[in-house]
Amino acid sequence: MIQRIGYSGTQIALHWAIAVLILFNYIYSEGMGDALDARLEGIPATNLEINPQIHVWVGVTVLVLSLIRLALRQTRGVPEAGGTGMMQLAATWGHRLLYALMILVPVMGGLTWFGRIEATGDIHALLANALMIVAGGHALMAIYHQFVVRDGLLNRMTRPGN
Repeated sequence: MIQRIGYSGTQIALHWAIAVLILFNYIYSEGMGDALDARLEGIPATNLEINPQIHVWVGVTVLVLSLIRLALRQTRGVPEAGGTGMMQLAATWGHRLLYALMILVPVMGGLTWFGRIEATGDIHALLANALMIVAGGHALMAIYHQFVVRDGLLNRMTRPGN
């Protein structure tokens, strides 16, 4: 993979768009179990706190944008992971886990909703919780680098570089 100093504007825009969409969908998920039950029973879902179609299509959007982001990562390259030694190894595997979850969560959700496979709904929910934990750790490490280590690492995801 090509090593870069910073991320491209497209990579930065995708990063923040996906982050916002994931957070939105995590918050906007209350009632999806009831919506799925109604869908599986073939009855109209009434009195839901949410519009399930919004949650579903935001999830599809997250999947598509994540695949684009992964392809761009492979073709354009990325900056070297921050830190050294074990910190760098943790950053590398943390990013791999984030990408895996950004793909697996919507895939499991899609199998549940479009495939009408109720059993994958629990897996989807479990992986969504894992994604929020890993993404939260990712954010905390970015803040740690910015304000404790003071290595400017966060700037790579706020300003396009080479």
